Amino acid sequence: MKRFAFTMLELVFVIIVIGILAILAMPNFSRHPLQEAAEQVASHIKYTQHLAMVDDKYDVNDATWWQKRWQIHFEDDSYDAGQKIYVIYHNDDKDTNEDDNETARDPLSGQLMRGANSKIMSSPYKYMDNLMISREYGITNVNFSNGCHPSSPTSSRLGFDNIGRPYFYTANTSPYADLLTVDCNITLTHSEGTAVITVHPETGYVSIHYN
Repeated sequence: MKRFAFTMLELVFVIIVIGILAILAMPNFSRHPLQEAAEQVASHIKYTQHLAMVDDKYDVNDATWWQKRWQIHFEDDSYDAGQKIYVIYHNDDKDTNEDDNETARDPLSGQLMRGANSKIMSSPYKYMDNLMISREYGITNVNFSNGCHPSSPTSSRLGFDNIGRPYFYTANTSPYADLLTVDCNITLTHSEGTAVITVHPETGYVSIHYN
């Protein structure tokens, strides 16, 4: 006679297999703030490069046209010492300020891509909270090293030209003097460890590794 029912052992085995598959397929809901911060910064570096390639700043009638390039700028929050923030902007007026009309807008929310303390916000939706990476992710330090040359210990920036090549920033007066020639390492420090975001010369390719 043919047997159509499962034995108890077979049922238990199937339940165990289904349980294992469910655990493997289950999303990981635990938060990893260092990884979140590193991936966000890396994606925003790529976005800065994209903006620079789309919005070519070369102007034959402007002797210092390169000072208007798109850049990502890391600094301390002037209203909250030790809090690291950053902004994506193009310096059209060539001064030391990141004005709102020079700041990139997030393509999804329309918010200005600038970390800013609530004391200078004109509305709670004007700036992006997640660009305040100390407050949002617990980042305690941002360090530029290797091929990057920050203008000061608390102010570091990276820019791109119209073909996507990365530049560090100094007081040079030549448009191509600050062209990146070796890897630029941007290290994010967190209580859980560090993440090193590497921007490669010429291509501007971005990679991340964790320590």
